[in-house]
Amino acid sequence: MSEPAIIEINDLTKTYQVGDVPVHALRGVNLEVQQGEFVAIVGASGSGKSTLFHILGGLRPATSGHVKIKGRDLSAMTNSERTELRKTAVGFVFQKYNLLPTLSAEDNIRIVQYIGGRREGFSPEFEEVLRLLGIADRMKHKPRALSGGQQQRVAIARGIVNSPAILLADEPTGNLDSENSAAVLKLMKDLNRRLGQTILMITHDSDAASYADRIVKMRDGRIV
Repeated sequence: MSEPAIIEINDLTKTYQVGDVPVHALRGVNLEVQQGEFVAIVGASGSGKSTLFHILGGLRPATSGHVKIKGRDLSAMTNSERTELRKTAVGFVFQKYNLLPTLSAEDNIRIVQYIGGRREGFSPEFEEVLRLLGIADRMKHKPRALSGGQQQRVAIARGIVNSPAILLADEPTGNLDSENSAAVLKLMKDLNRRLGQTILMITHDSDAASYADRIVKMRDGRIV
């Protein structure tokens, strides 16, 4: 018997009300992602991919339909349970890095550890991840002393420090030049292969999407 999908999306819809006008951001999305997959969701601005990202991460509710993460239905969770999900089961990497400018790279990562209830130091396995990312020697530097590519690598390390089952990456190379973009994508692919990390990446860039095992295309709130 095959293992159940780590992400199961069934007939998902999301409608926003803009004045008197309903805006249908998602229109019956169905998708399954298996443990250890690297999936790219591609589409133009307004296709619904970012809305899907925020619902998957428990950042906003769906209008209807169901999302299951590791077999747990997000719509059946309380707010505190969804918060706990974000702390332990889902890691995030954003386009704008979202690093705290007054903290060192190490402390930007440790604060996520602390929020997740882990107060111990970095494990030997995570130290190896830092070396893999090429930032082990940059941990004492603040963001302003890091290049864009280094900041994004710190953001990736922060996203996986609590060993989440799923890493959600929203346009992770959107602020990087082509050289740094390629380096970050190769590192994400390496993390996927070495650690079996399940990665769901949202992008409008076909070159970035080519690093994934599978490409899912969205248009007008639907998977096409």
